[in-house]
Amino acid sequence: MSKLGIFVNRQTFSNADQLNALIRCRDVAEKLDNSVEFIFPVDMNKIKDLDALFIRSRTDPMNTTYIAARLSKFYNIPVLDDPDSIQICSDKINMYSHLMKNNVALPKTEFLSKNNITLDKISDLFYKFGSPLILKEPSTSFSVRVEKVSTAEEFFQVSKRFIKLSDWIVVQQYIESTYDWRIGTLNGEFLYACKYIIPSESFKIHAQINGHIVYCGVESVIAEQVPKDVIQLGLDASHAIGNGLYGVDIKHNGNNLYVIEVNDNPSIESGEDNYYPDVFSHIINYLLR
Repeated sequence: MSKLGIFVNRQTFSNADQLNALIRCRDVAEKLDNSVEFIFPVDMNKIKDLDALFIRSRTDPMNTTYIAARLSKFYNIPVLDDPDSIQICSDKINMYSHLMKNNVALPKTEFLSKNNITLDKISDLFYKFGSPLILKEPSTSFSVRVEKVSTAEEFFQVSKRFIKLSDWIVVQQYIESTYDWRIGTLNGEFLYACKYIIPSESFKIHAQINGHIVYCGVESVIAEQVPKDVIQLGLDASHAIGNGLYGVDIKHNGNNLYVIEVNDNPSIESGEDNYYPDVFSHIINYLLR
């Protein structure tokens, strides 16, 4: 019998959907004749005794999930997601650089240093990319510190806030769409597909509107109904990052497809896997192979 650890924190259990997903994951692992233990940050010393670790709390090189991933790698214990994937996906400039090197289709993208935020440069970006522009602070997650700007004044205002956290800003062409494809991949293979329906008041899948957090709708889609080029682009993007568990966000605009980002440790608790009941068994078998 193998021993699977599921790395969590207090926040992981604060959401009913996340809790239900954790219970489903545990039940699947036990049905596959494995023992399961939830590992909290205070339980780091238990990692060395596990056969595999599945991280189900927010990943970031600045918090305990990254330490858990690094410890697992040190002890040669399979872990999702691995520390290399966390480092790449947690830094948008690093992530987009990997995608660019592998010729993955992206919106027009440029990295702007804090020393190059000038009126001439901003005007040039509006000319090349069109209006509005999307600005991203590189460490953003869950659509935080992602803003749409339509004028040089707005660009200066947003960039002034972002450079307090980073020396660089990601500037991208705005791609209009009513939903994002999410292609889940594992070890370079297709795992699941869904659509994130963007709130009509926003352009992001998570947004603060009138003081309230508004989440996108989630619609699971069977593989046969997903365009083949969408799945292929998701696989191409995941190959550019590594061989972990990824959620690739793709916009479909006219005849064009664009990867918006690759997420390590993607959400699987809001119905993303409704048409894919074997998602957790695939993950567990991969970890304990």
